[in-house]
Amino acid sequence: MISTLDHRVEATTGYDIDTLWSRADRGLLDEPHTHLVELHRALTSAGITITFQRGVLNQLSSGEFPVDQSLLKRIDITVAGLKEDLARRELAEARVIAALEPIEAAATRSTRGDGCERLAAVDHAALRGIAGGAVLHPQLLTNQRLVITASRSVIPYEHLERLEASGLVSRDTSDDSPFASQPVTLTENGRSALAGLRPHTTTAPAPAASPPQAGRGLGKRR
Repeated sequence: MISTLDHRVEATTGYDIDTLWSRADRGLLDEPHTHLVELHRALTSAGITITFQRGVLNQLSSGEFPVDQSLLKRIDITVAGLKEDLARRELAEARVIAALEPIEAAATRSTRGDGCERLAAVDHAALRGIAGGAVLHPQLLTNQRLVITASRSVIPYEHLERLEASGLVSRDTSDDSPFASQPVTLTENGRSALAGLRPHTTTAPAPAASPPQAGRGLGKRR
């Protein structure tokens, strides 16, 4: 995971990040999703730069170099660069969130009373992941709770709560201690919804012929 918003982007769009970027490159997304990908790429770039600068700072402070004015100057330059990169990342995060919110709202409306028996793409993707096996894990360092599926996709806790409220999933709460991992499974309604309802998606239909472009800007994420 490159940014703290990766799991939210994946849950909202119904695609993992690599697939989402690839579909954007091939022109298979509508304008809001394409714009989201552009902003997410900028966020990812800022995160990679911060990781690099932090590595430089760690090397400078490792004791490998003699302590002199030259070293102090290099440390000052690196710290100043980190501050600039942090500001750039914070701005990129705010822009991604602003682009995500209307897409999330549209997905929520499609599952709460639009009169159509359809699953939003984000819910269909989550149910598909949970069907293959999923566990709610506590994140000790971040004090968050995330659902991790067998395919290693991540579902935010708020999304799990919404699926539970809709009667589509359930979790084993026999161990409700703060640090317990709880298995998550589909209910009968969830299995029926996954098997019988087509997901509602805001992505545009695939063009008749759209060869993939070469490259992805930053390339495949690591």
